[in-house]
Amino acid sequence: MDLQLSGRVAIVTGASKGMGLAITRTLLEEGARVVAASRKSSPELDALAGPGLVHVAVDLMDPDAPGRLVERAVEEFGGLDILVNNAGGPPPGVSLPRFGFLTPNDDDWRQMFEFNLFAVVRAVRAAIPAMLERGGGSIVNISSTSARQPGTMNYDYTAAKAGLNTLTKGLSQEFGPQGIRVNTVSPGPVRTAWWTEEGGAADILAGATGADRDAVMDTIAPEMMNLTTGRLVDPQETADVVALLASPRSASTTGADLVVDGGFLKEL
Repeated sequence: MDLQLSGRVAIVTGASKGMGLAITRTLLEEGARVVAASRKSSPELDALAGPGLVHVAVDLMDPDAPGRLVERAVEEFGGLDILVNNAGGPPPGVSLPRFGFLTPNDDDWRQMFEFNLFAVVRAVRAAIPAMLERGGGSIVNISSTSARQPGTMNYDYTAAKAGLNTLTKGLSQEFGPQGIRVNTVSPGPVRTAWWTEEGGAADILAGATGADRDAVMDTIAPEMMNLTTGRLVDPQETADVVALLASPRSASTTGADLVVDGGFLKEL
């Protein structure tokens, strides 16, 4: 299926690895031109180098960073059609999960909201005028199933993502009549650096359960989360959904939350 993305201009945050890398690669394969944003590049992102890709090194904890990204998209490619707010999860230097409400302090909460909500607010604020100049566009915010099924860990993260869902719904109502669609994609546990990096979720849960990290990712975590598929989500599976939402083929989809979670959520 032709997603009609050829020549369209996209910004993808958190583009150097994991879901962001998969999203960037998928949009490039569909003919889009991409401004890939991350604090630093990666060999995998460098391997995608070409005339349709520009990497911009930014820290989204910097309030001015989103505006610079939109400016670069306009300078390099003449406008902006797609914004994928993928960067999120643990802020720089933070490891999750954190267990219990009393664990995160005020600074932890501020950092979590800065990275997972306020950076998105600023990016959308910067992107909308550029999209309106092109007659519309598509914004895809990467949320989490945790926003819809919170538990007794990562309170700050789940609250920030719940706020992101609410933001998305409101934006879709306000700017839909002007041609800008806004949706969320809610992954479940995805096999990304959040899990695989040293000191990440796999190591933390391995310490809590007495198992090894590979067993956590392959068996224990899917069983703990009662994943219907029996495995963590592959980043490409999320990227494919993002590309469809970015596409004009999804012209009547706005204000939606598409779940890619291996069957984690069980409610209607």
